[in-house]
Amino acid sequence: MPELPEVETVRRGLQPVLEGARLIRVEARRPDLRFPFPERFSERLTGRTITALGRRAKYLTMHVQDGPVLICHLGMSGSFRIETDDDGEIPGVFHQERSKSTVHDHVVFDVVGADGARSRVIFNDPRRFGFMLFAEGSPETHPMLAGLGVEPTGNTLDGALLASLLQGRGSPLKAALLDQKLIAGLGNIYVSEALWRAGLSPLREAGTIAKPGKKARQQSERLAEAIRSVISDAIAAGGSSLRDYMHTDGSLGYFQHSFAVYDREGEPCPKPGCGGHIERVVQSGRSTFYCRTCQS
Repeated sequence: MPELPEVETVRRGLQPVLEGARLIRVEARRPDLRFPFPERFSERLTGRTITALGRRAKYLTMHVQDGPVLICHLGMSGSFRIETDDDGEIPGVFHQERSKSTVHDHVVFDVVGADGARSRVIFNDPRRFGFMLFAEGSPETHPMLAGLGVEPTGNTLDGALLASLLQGRGSPLKAALLDQKLIAGLGNIYVSEALWRAGLSPLREAGTIAKPGKKARQQSERLAEAIRSVISDAIAAGGSSLRDYMHTDGSLGYFQHSFAVYDREGEPCPKPGCGGHIERVVQSGRSTFYCRTCQS
């Protein structure tokens, strides 16, 4: 499942083509993906200008002039590709196969930019776990987005806020960080990486870093900084390419080459002077990677 950095990378790839462009044709080639398409899906988008392309947690939002907001989720295998009207080729170089079969091309957006350039943006989803829904008015009130927690980007998530979110929680720290009602968009990979950077065990009680005192305050500040930095670094590197995930231009992200702990079971801990090894444990059915030597 693509995580926040992957979704943000896709948004940035689509933004130059879609923002300010007019939707001259919208085609849904099947009645549903994970959920049925909204009624009059194509009709309500065709002819409208895209005013902004946003992201909330792991959701893409397409704002159109005088129309509904389109909320899109990539699911497990969803991806966008961009084709130009001139040559029909996908820009960029494919370093790894992904589905190019038109059988899995489920939604096609034909757009024309302010400069008159025509492009085609195609949503391909072999497993059909992605979806596209409409939000009337603010997307924040839509059931899919309502109740989501703070974004782990920028400076909003600091030590004090993190401590307030985790105060009194007896669940494992990693499980609490994956709660989308607390922090929106954090996923399994980047939580493991952030906890390693902060030197905190994923197994410890979440509320321990929210207790009174200097030590807990330093731990919450360290973790907040680690979360922000690992997300920022992953976005800068283009996300992580695992299984089906690809960029809009077909290229791979490469943050996976910078993983300190994720999927590195048995390897030496990369923290200088640590001397420990990466271990794997299962929490709530998901793999957690950490070093018990330097994470406490």
